[in-house]
Amino acid sequence: MVRSINLVRNVGQFENVSTGASLPFSQVTIVYAENGRGKTTLAAILRSLASGAAGPILERTRLGASHQPHVVIDIDGRQPAIFQNGAWSRTSPDIVVFDDNFVADNVCSGIEVAPSHRQNLHELIVGAQGVALNAAHQTQVDKIEIHNRELRLRGDAIPAHRRGAFDVESFCALAQIANLSQQIEDAERHLAAARDAHHIVQMDTLPKISLPTIDLGPLESIFVKGLSELDADALRLVQSHIGALGRDGERWVSEGMLMADQLAADGRTECPFCAQGLGGSSIINHYRSYFGEAYKNLKAEISAAADAFSVAHDGDVPVAFERTVREAVERQGFWKAFARIPDIQIDTSQIALQWKRAREEVQAAFAQKRSAPLEIIQIPDDVRRAVAEHNDNCASLSRLSADFEQLNTELNIVKQQARSADVPSLEAELARLRAVEARYDPTVKPLCDAYMAEKAAKAATEVARTAARTALDGHRRTAFPQYGDAINDFLQRFNASFRVGPVDPVNIRGGSAANYTLLIDSNQVPLSGPDGNQSFKNTLSAGDRNTLALAFFFASLQHDPARAQKIVVIDDPMTSLDEHRTLHTLQEMDRLARDVAGMIVLSHSKSFLLGVWEQRQQLPKAALQVRRAAVGSTLAAWDVNGDMVTEHDRRYAAVVSYLSFADPQAERRVAEALRPMLEKFARVAYPADFPPGSMLGAFHNLCVQRQGTPNEIMSAANARELRALLDFANRYHHDTNPAYATERISDSELTDFARRTLAFIRRP
Repeated sequence: MVRSINLVRNVGQFENVSTGASLPFSQVTIVYAENGRGKTTLAAILRSLASGAAGPILERTRLGASHQPHVVIDIDGRQPAIFQNGAWSRTSPDIVVFDDNFVADNVCSGIEVAPSHRQNLHELIVGAQGVALNAAHQTQVDKIEIHNRELRLRGDAIPAHRRGAFDVESFCALAQIANLSQQIEDAERHLAAARDAHHIVQMDTLPKISLPTIDLGPLESIFVKGLSELDADALRLVQSHIGALGRDGERWVSEGMLMADQLAADGRTECPFCAQGLGGSSIINHYRSYFGEAYKNLKAEISAAADAFSVAHDGDVPVAFERTVREAVERQGFWKAFARIPDIQIDTSQIALQWKRAREEVQAAFAQKRSAPLEIIQIPDDVRRAVAEHNDNCASLSRLSADFEQLNTELNIVKQQARSADVPSLEAELARLRAVEARYDPTVKPLCDAYMAEKAAKAATEVARTAARTALDGHRRTAFPQYGDAINDFLQRFNASFRVGPVDPVNIRGGSAANYTLLIDSNQVPLSGPDGNQSFKNTLSAGDRNTLALAFFFASLQHDPARAQKIVVIDDPMTSLDEHRTLHTLQEMDRLARDVAGMIVLSHSKSFLLGVWEQRQQLPKAALQVRRAAVGSTLAAWDVNGDMVTEHDRRYAAVVSYLSFADPQAERRVAEALRPMLEKFARVAYPADFPPGSMLGAFHNLCVQRQGTPNEIMSAANARELRALLDFANRYHHDTNPAYATERISDSELTDFARRTLAFIRRP
């Protein structure tokens, strides 16, 4: 509770006021001040003490002051709250203030209801718990804004040309892919195939490449073959003789045997060369065995084998091989753009050279065998090596050809896919793969990782925001209906002619706000609207707006669980209020004063403050006033009881005192008091028949007229007594006797009429 205001220096009208230290506050404290004397300054000081905001004090710095404002307030008897150098040493959050600032902050500015009013009203409705929940929610909302700004910065740091058609978020979210390079190559080939489908469908696959091997086994059996029917001696004799003949001796002899056989067929036995008889020749029979049918067959076999070898390895065969290899290389060059085709590495010159060497060595052996069919030909090791090298080449080509068959299976699939390919889809897939490649580039990956980390942090904040929003919404679902009911309850108590529609929370860009409509004669009136339409500003009077603000204020306190600790400050609540709402307001303030730790009421209206004072008969009270000082204003005690005594009370007391003490100095005052006392009595006792502005004489005549009727005002005896009293009192009243001030007074007469007047106005 505020115990005292010990010092107010250089604030508003207060230059250096320290008298407040001897003016203690109480549970209910009223402060009277004429307009412009400093009442609102005191309310602003207390509002600043509640929030800790220096503005309400600094903006009221005394004009021309050489020092900054300085305020000392005893809040609870402990360390005082000191405002100095633009800041409070401590605050008192339990202080709540109703003043023009409350209206301007929570209800309207002038006649306009702005979004800020509805936001502040939201905080007023949800209370401290809701404000904390709303602050927690707004903190998460603000964090998300920070995340968004950071995401924009981090996104802008990622080069746009690296993202392609992807936005930053989609680009950074791309997952890493194993074997990415291979997949990109495959995608490029598939896309290339789809774009060149016409040529792909027509292009042949890889050809089969092969070389004939050289099997030395069968050849060797021919090279060592001879005639088995010749005995060894005859064979040596024939071969020796032929050998002696020199080069082509065997051929010469062989041709001669053919001629001899032809001569023999004609019955002639001479030698075809010398015409001598052959009958006695011993070698001729060996020649016939040597060059017989078996010999012919042997030569034919040798020739056939030699020819077959030449057909397989000579002529167009090497050319065809090279042509096939060339085709394979050309097709490989075509297909390489559409499939994973290994480079064809065939050294045709080396293969051809080794093949030629092996072929010619074998053919040389055949030539030797042909020239000497019965001669055993042994194949040299270098020929065997040449043949082995050639056969190795054949094996390599066979393996390569087998690989080609497998590749052709894949190429046929490429052909099939090319026929039905969706080019846009393939382009999109390739773009995605290239984006993945760019995303995980060493220069880009840290930037994307930073973006994703910030995105994850934002997601976590969004979870926290949702939780905070859920908690806030749960609190609002309870607080808002209760608050709406309370507002209308207070409006009814304040005798207001309007109500409010449902009070609902709404979420706006700047946070949370409260929304409501006015109900006037059951018609909804919005808070704002276009000019020319009914709205808050043109349907509520100044008094109505102040009444609505009071309802907001009282409703917020009614549902504040900590209201027992609150110090309520109310500054001029009757501003713009109609007179008929005064009693209702006093009654509600009386109820509130019993529920809070303390109440301070400031006003320029003595009658209102006196009403506050009279209502609090059971509570500790204190009264202060702000009055003019030599310079500015000062605080002083206020004699409330003295101001509560009315002129009627003074007249009554004077008459009673005169009857008791018969003071001659008071005679004229007592005589002049009798008629006003009778008027006051008639005004209270007969308000319907003696309205303001009526005269007692006319009232007496009305009483006489109604005697004996159902509308009788007073009995005939009372009317006669009133007439007698008036006749005496009129002698001392300025309206009925211009010489009233010099009218002679008799003590005995005055005593009689004074006693009779008191008896008349005391009667039931």
